[in-house]
Amino acid sequence: MINIGQFNQLTVLKEADFGWFLDGEDFGSVLLSKKDAPDNVLVGEKTSAFLYFDSDNQVAATTVKPIAQVGEWGLMKVEGVNSVGAFVNWGIKEKDLLIPFSEQRGRLSEGQTVLVYVYTDKASGRIVGTTKFNKWLDNTPANYTRNQQVELLIAERSDLGYKAIINGEHWGMIFSSDVFGKLFVGKTLKGYIKQVRSDGKIDLSLQKLGVQKMDDLSEKILSLLEKKGGFLPVNDKSTPDAIFALFKTSKGTFKKTIGGLYKQGKIIIESDGIRLTDSE
Repeated sequence: MINIGQFNQLTVLKEADFGWFLDGEDFGSVLLSKKDAPDNVLVGEKTSAFLYFDSDNQVAATTVKPIAQVGEWGLMKVEGVNSVGAFVNWGIKEKDLLIPFSEQRGRLSEGQTVLVYVYTDKASGRIVGTTKFNKWLDNTPANYTRNQQVELLIAERSDLGYKAIINGEHWGMIFSSDVFGKLFVGKTLKGYIKQVRSDGKIDLSLQKLGVQKMDDLSEKILSLLEKKGGFLPVNDKSTPDAIFALFKTSKGTFKKTIGGLYKQGKIIIESDGIRLTDSE
């Protein structure tokens, strides 16, 4: 089955001076131009190509990977606005992606960068984008457990912190008090379920919770110390950015963890860093 707006494995039918014709099944033969084709295209074999509708509403093929395929989110720049809606650059040179006015949470303007979900409009069959995400997320109750690791997509900044899409399915919130490192709309990262509230809302954390979190960090610190000859130039006086760059954790958690390692006699905290003890 051919999926427009996604990569497909298509059989190469024949070669022409300007490219190759691929078997688009119900859509007929589809041209893949030589400027977009890989070096190993052979007649009778399959090749991977992204299919989309060109400016003449004909199915076209390219090997260029768009910022987001149908069913995915991506950060895109608004190239222009007309009476139909806003057009964003989704990585396909020949065709910008339309976000109709009805699919905009707020009116978009040229030059703006926004997070976009790409989908196929059932009525027209066209590939379009939307900044209204709710209808594409799962509204059934979430079945997550505390400390479960999940994939996060930062979707929106708010007065409370950052709203994130969890595993492409549910909304969650990272409160400002739990934010460390640099977050921005469109960033993907791993996170953890902090709690699922009685009203179904989900609180998120960027690091494991409780003792388990500190145990994991202890192992990371000791392992890196061993790799670096027993010394690291970070301690409880280091900046949050310096700590995050090494361990992807908050300064508070780092301080508690090295404090525990010091009490166990595993490290020495010096004025310019931390050092393994002789026993380690």
